[in-house]
Amino acid sequence: MNIITSAFPQRRMRRMRKHDFSRRLMAENQLTVNDLIYPMFVLEGTNRSEKIASMPGIERYSIDLLLKEAEELVELGIPLIALFPVTPAEKKTLMAEEAYNADALVQRAVRELKKAFPQLGIMTDVALDPFTTHGQDGIIDETGYILNDITTEILVKQALSHAEAGADIVAPSDMMDGRIGAIRQALEAAGHVNTQIMAYSAKYSSSYYGPFRDAVGSAGNLKGGNKHSYQMDPANSDEALHEVALDIQEGADMVMVKPGMPYLDIVHRVKTELAVPTFAYQVSGEYAMHMAAIQNGWLAEKAIVMESLLCFKRAGADGILTYFAKRAAQWLKEA
Repeated sequence: MNIITSAFPQRRMRRMRKHDFSRRLMAENQLTVNDLIYPMFVLEGTNRSEKIASMPGIERYSIDLLLKEAEELVELGIPLIALFPVTPAEKKTLMAEEAYNADALVQRAVRELKKAFPQLGIMTDVALDPFTTHGQDGIIDETGYILNDITTEILVKQALSHAEAGADIVAPSDMMDGRIGAIRQALEAAGHVNTQIMAYSAKYSSSYYGPFRDAVGSAGNLKGGNKHSYQMDPANSDEALHEVALDIQEGADMVMVKPGMPYLDIVHRVKTELAVPTFAYQVSGEYAMHMAAIQNGWLAEKAIVMESLLCFKRAGADGILTYFAKRAAQWLKEA
């Protein structure tokens, strides 16, 4: 980068900041509704909604109410939603059979959403933690260790069931080795050649996920356990690039960095060094922290939320999964 060397006063940096029009003209990045992905929680029943205590303003919805929410999101222009199921306790098992049940909650929700709003992109989570009795993302052995290859076999079944229901994107968030290649091969063999894969390639073993686990009901099953043996160490950066490169080689169409703001350096490295479609997830813990400060009057809601989302764009993210997506889209529309 060549730095202009003119000295003050020939070069006054504040000159271009004086007016709104010139600040707008020289803005290097901007946020639009096209950057937003809205994560949504779906539960069983009819005309049901449940507030999530650790995520103020976010609710779980039964499919009929999910459709009403989706109608508003379509009107706002949000291009994609991400679905996460709240699985009843009696349907959780050691082998996570409900994950690939054609009539399970997510599969039914996808069919109804695509029927009502074919233009709305639907992304589904491919992972087993909502369906296991222990809350881990895979099948465990007698010591509690996650078995990679058996887990991958079930993830393939899950991804196929989502594609058959009509999901536009399947998003493996489990961090098993080799699962992207296995899913891509299975999708091709089944004729789902245009089903996209968003790989959670750099998913860190983070403490920021707590409210999400409350939302899907896996926190109680996990019982204070951790996911260190398969999710990434927060200390590592180069390892993330290896993970991303492997997933792209195996057939991922785009990759995810998770969490978001504490890992914007990873987003930047992935985008600049590998030049692949790169997404980031402003996770539940990030949302909860913002909302706690907002509700206490310590931070101004619109200003802080929009600044946080713009930071993702500056780092290089092509899109952002955020629980603020609906509010941000409303603010953008008003503007």
